[in-house]
Amino acid sequence: MVNEEYYIEKLKHRGIKPTATRLLILRAMCRGDETVSLPQLERLLPTVDKSTISRTLSTFLLNKLIHAVDDGSGSLKYNVCGDDCDCVIEHEHTHFYCECCQRTFCLKHIHVPVVQLPDGFTLRNINYVIKGLCPECTEKSRRG
Repeated sequence: MVNEEYYIEKLKHRGIKPTATRLLILRAMCRGDETVSLPQLERLLPTVDKSTISRTLSTFLLNKLIHAVDDGSGSLKYNVCGDDCDCVIEHEHTHFYCECCQRTFCLKHIHVPVVQLPDGFTLRNINYVIKGLCPECTEKSRRG
C-alpha cells in the first residue's frame, strides 16, 4: 500500500496544491495501468459531488498529472502520468480497449507509431487505441 506522502509529492511535483479532495481523487485514480472514467470515479467516491470531481480532473489535466483517452466508448477515460511524463507526442503510448468488459488499459511500453504527415499539417495529439479482449476476458471466453 502506498502512503499519503506519495500522493502529496505527486501533486506537488505538478504544482498542484494537495487538498483532501484532490488526494482522495488521486488515490482512486491510481489503479495501475487501467484507466478510470468520470462515472467510475463518481461510484468510487460517493461522498464527492460530480462537479468537484470534474473540476479536479480539469486541474489534473491542465497540470499534466493525468492524460485523457478517447477509447470510442463515449466516455473519456483518465490515467495518472508517470513523474517523467510531460505529455508530449514522444511520450504518447498505446491504449487497449476491451470490447467485453469495456475497460481501457495503458500499454505504456508500446509507443504510438510515428506517422509522417503531409506538408502543412501540424500534429498536436495522438490517440492510438487497439480493441479486442483483455487477458481476463480472453480466459473467460476460453472457459465459456
